[in-house]
Amino acid sequence: MSITPNQTSGPMLQSLAEIQAYEKVPLSQRYPWENTFDLIRQAARLYQHDAAIEFLPTAALDEESVTVSFTELSERVHQTANLLHSLDVKSTDTVTLLLPNLPETHFALWGGQAAGIVSPINPLLEPEHIVEIMNATKAKVLVSLGQDLSEEIWEKVVQVIERVPTLETLLLISKKPTNSVPVPADILVHNFGEAIARQPNDHLISGRTIQGDDISSYFHTGGTTGRPKVARLTHSNIAFIAQLNADTTSSKGRFTTLNGLPLFHIFGTVVAGIGSLLAGRTIVIMTPSGFRSPNVLPNWWHHVARYRVKGFATVPTILGVLLQIPVGDNDISCLTDIGCGASILPVGLKAAFEQKFNVTISNGYGMTESSCLLARPPTDMQAPEGSVGRRLPYMEMQIAEVDGNRLIRTCNTGEVGIVLARGPHIFSGYLSEEDNAKAWVDNTWFNTGDMGYLDGDGNLFLTGRAKDLIIRGGHNIDPALIEEPLSRHPAVAMAVAVGQPDAYAGEVPVAYVTLYPSENPPTEEQLIDYCRDQISERAAIPKRIEIIDEFPLTAVAKVFKPALRNRATEYVIGQALADKSIAAKFSAHFDASLGQVAKVQLQQNSSKTAAEEALENLPVALEFD
Repeated sequence: MSITPNQTSGPMLQSLAEIQAYEKVPLSQRYPWENTFDLIRQAARLYQHDAAIEFLPTAALDEESVTVSFTELSERVHQTANLLHSLDVKSTDTVTLLLPNLPETHFALWGGQAAGIVSPINPLLEPEHIVEIMNATKAKVLVSLGQDLSEEIWEKVVQVIERVPTLETLLLISKKPTNSVPVPADILVHNFGEAIARQPNDHLISGRTIQGDDISSYFHTGGTTGRPKVARLTHSNIAFIAQLNADTTSSKGRFTTLNGLPLFHIFGTVVAGIGSLLAGRTIVIMTPSGFRSPNVLPNWWHHVARYRVKGFATVPTILGVLLQIPVGDNDISCLTDIGCGASILPVGLKAAFEQKFNVTISNGYGMTESSCLLARPPTDMQAPEGSVGRRLPYMEMQIAEVDGNRLIRTCNTGEVGIVLARGPHIFSGYLSEEDNAKAWVDNTWFNTGDMGYLDGDGNLFLTGRAKDLIIRGGHNIDPALIEEPLSRHPAVAMAVAVGQPDAYAGEVPVAYVTLYPSENPPTEEQLIDYCRDQISERAAIPKRIEIIDEFPLTAVAKVFKPALRNRATEYVIGQALADKSIAAKFSAHFDASLGQVAKVQLQQNSSKTAAEEALENLPVALEFD
């Protein structure tokens, strides 16, 4: 069923039976649009001169916004696609976006997909990682910022363009002319805004008919697990999720929503991006740097009241920060519900936030490889406590025991196993065959790498990442066994458990926690005592707990566990050296081949032999400087 401007109610899908009944209408009839270009044009037909995007450059109080209507958005998307076609971009060529959150980022995202394949890259990545992704995707065009708008991004552009041999054109969003930009002679440079303004805004000069199985985008992923992998998403992958989102949330009506999620990430692009646009909602882009901007979170409640925001999308770590920000005299009674994703939402944080602000938080589940979503709670209803809701319509999900790429058996109701999925939104695989080799079970099921179980009505409960298991003397410990009870402690805002290298057990569990402000905060020893009372599995009781001010985060505000593992490694290295009175500087990092690596620089004539003896039993590779 197509979305109409007068639609005010949508399917609730409050049970597995309702999802199954909903699926009796063929997918092609239910969601007729097969590509992102048609979605943008459909939104323009429905909502015309209403505001699609409001851009706040700094998110200062009462700052005047830059407005882009749905019609203007469609016109800029047409023009961007036509410019890229004039630059000889074909449907299989890659257009890399190294951009923060801007209206122009939307133009380039959807216009780029109408001409070729868009590859949005996190501009916070180091140049060598950006080069790695651009070479893997054989980037032909790079869209980025001029030096006048971002010195930091421009420095990376200068380094990158020298090392990507397939690159032909640089399109700069800039307020200055580009004729004096210092680039290699074989690279064409154009001012993005000036160049698209010269293109037709109502048709594709290429005459291209975009097919649903055409690749629309390359998204790099793996932010919490190591080196980036590049996932191939088709037009129909994204179109399915966008239409599903618009249809199943249509009961909420049209409203303005704030977005601080990055547009290089699937959450900000699909559900909080094109899915919101198709539903006729106005997206307020909260500065180029989103949640990292110094004004965004302190002024969040002001802008909720200013724009009468009914709902917004975010991640658990941001909710933890917002919980501590006073509403003041801002009237936020308009706010009714919040969509949360990217990582597991602690039960205590959810309850505290909902009670304090009188809202409902829906914590869904998905990933880049599923075009953002795999499961979600029913519209306007709470999922059972601890659940991320049920599978989406038109997809299959099972919990299974697997051995490598073989499915051994399907797990029983309530039994923990690996979450497997297949459906119209599951990606077309990674660019690297090495990555694909581990991604599929029986060649048809995508292995999410997550562990969980299903209840009798299809509600999914996640219990952790298979690859995050802490292996203590051969005993597998799910971090959730530690994180969940610790998060229930009234003083704990968030808890994360990782494995710390150990000379005897290989790994032992340790936990890092942040606390709510309090006059009488618990000590680390008291938190360990609490764990002894709350954790029945003796091996899972943390060897130590460390209270920290804030967690290391990825650009999409996920906790970056590798940094915590490095911190745990540095702790145990420091203890081992101190026990032998060996003076040294040291740091830890992860290497895909070697695992945890410690780099040690000896001082004060300390003996290398003594240091090696002190560290020899730790399961850590050593590099002496």
